[in-house]
Order: sequence, then C-alpha cells, then structure tokens
Amino acid sequence: MIVFGGENLIDFIQEEGAEGYPLYRAIPGGSPYNTAKATVRQEVPVGYMTPFSSDSLGVLLVRELEAEGVKLLGATSEKPTSLAVVSLNNGHATYQFYRENTAERDITQAALQATLPKGTEVFHVGSLALTNGADAEAWTAFFEEVARAGTFTSLDPNVRAAFINDRDAYLARLERLYSSASLIKLSDEDLGWIAPGEDMEAATRAIFARSSAALVVLTKGAEGAYGVTKDETFDIAPVAVPDLKDTVGAGDTFMGTLLAQSSRAGLTAPGALAAAPAGEIRRILETAARAAAINCARSGCNPPRLDELDG
Repeated sequence: MIVFGGENLIDFIQEEGAEGYPLYRAIPGGSPYNTAKATVRQEVPVGYMTPFSSDSLGVLLVRELEAEGVKLLGATSEKPTSLAVVSLNNGHATYQFYRENTAERDITQAALQATLPKGTEVFHVGSLALTNGADAEAWTAFFEEVARAGTFTSLDPNVRAAFINDRDAYLARLERLYSSASLIKLSDEDLGWIAPGEDMEAATRAIFARSSAALVVLTKGAEGAYGVTKDETFDIAPVAVPDLKDTVGAGDTFMGTLLAQSSRAGLTAPGALAAAPAGEIRRILETAARAAAINCARSGCNPPRLDELDG
C-alpha cells in the first residue's frame, strides 16, 4: 500500500458568474489528498492517514476519497476543515489558504506512528503540512523514522511561500526531508523560491547530490520535465494540451503517476529504483507528463485512470 500524509482541504475554485462576478465551487483538495486520488486511479492500493474534520466539509472530503477506493486510516477531528480559495487567471491557478487550528493539523508523531499500517510499501508527504508549526515537525520526524525503518519515502514540497513564516527553518526542514527521501519531485516554482536566481537544472542536480533519493524530478510546466539519477539525466519533452482548462492538480497528477508507475514496475523495493534501467525511468517520467497533460485538459483535479494512460 502507498500511504499518504499531509493536508486535506476544500478548494473554493473560481468559475464564471453572472455580470462578471466570479462564483466559487467547493471541491475536495489538498496536494497529498489529490496525489492519493491520482495514484489510486492507476490501480494500486492507497491509504490516507491525515485526520478529517467531522464537519460537513470534512464529510465531503471523506466521501470523495472513499468513492475513489482510498483506504482512510486517520482519526476524525472535531476541529474545522481547512479551506483554500483558488482563483484563475487565463487558466493559471493562484491560492489563498485558511488552516489555523484545523482538523488536518490535529496530529502528533505518536498518533502517526500508531496509524501507519504494517507492511506499508511507500510513504509520501508534502506541501502545506511541512510549512510551519508542531504538525510540520511531527511529519518531518515521522518521515525520518519511516525512512530509517527501510520504507520507500516520497517527497513533494509543493512550496506555498505565503505560509512559510521562517524561511531558514523551512529550508532546514527540507534538508532533513531530502536526507531521508527515496524519491523527490519539485516544480520550477518550488525551485524558484528554494534557490532563487540559480539555474534550475543545476539546482536539481545539487539537491540530488545532497539527498538520499534515487531519483529527483523537476517539473517545468509547459516546458516538460527533468530527472536526475546517479548515472543519468533525463529531459522530458512537454506534452501538448490543445484545449487547456486549468492547471489545478497537474503537479499532483504527475507525482501520483510517478508513485503508481514505480510501484507497478516493482521499483519501490529496497534498491530497485537506484538500479532501474534508464529506459524504465524515462518511460515513467513520460507517462507522468502525459497524465499531467490529460489532467490539464479537464477542469480541476481530475487525473486519468490507468486505461487512459495505457490506451
């Protein structure tokens, strides 16, 4: 089972309204939540371990993930659901978040230890859950603990700069996560904040060099993707999206596809990803790029299913 930790929230996504006033539709979301959905659609077992609120929005989040076939592992919290307001400008998404004292932050390291199923194949974490507060420290320490136990670990920082109130502490936290990760994905926007002014591919190689990851991937939006292993670098051509709807969930779809395809290829076993042939790594990266493009041709986070990628 691939197990996900990190935030769940409700996205209020902008739609066209009457007389120029935008309307906002409530959609379940959050980067790890969306990545779990993208992964399970490729027919691998998935669990999600972050608590959900008992409020009506929390019930909506639960129903959505259960309908996808994700096993819900976390507790229910009486705290409210986190919220994000997603505004669109020519199809590009910008975000505002509201998540103080909310259910998805209602965790401790001890509770996470008790929640993770025995025999977990992969543990993934990322995004808002790592930005600040006691929950960010709990997720980071838990990630390190899981890695020490020999489980394949996956990281997508999905940086949300507006929530990072201590840049140095956040970057130090990322370094700890890099040192325990088997697979890392970053976007060009992430690296623009993490390593401003640096060449992005060089910065990706530098992160690989100081991490424990067998593969570090940089997604570059309409310019494709770039991957680094100990022996190879990979330039992945962009996949055209003739009818772009929006970019909501594109990075999460890419990440979920990396995980699902790695699992299906047996590359999450100890040492397997590091020993994988270059052709297999390229295939997985190209499949992830294709999946993200399919998602961009749809409104919101709506990742493809396995038969859409195999067809």
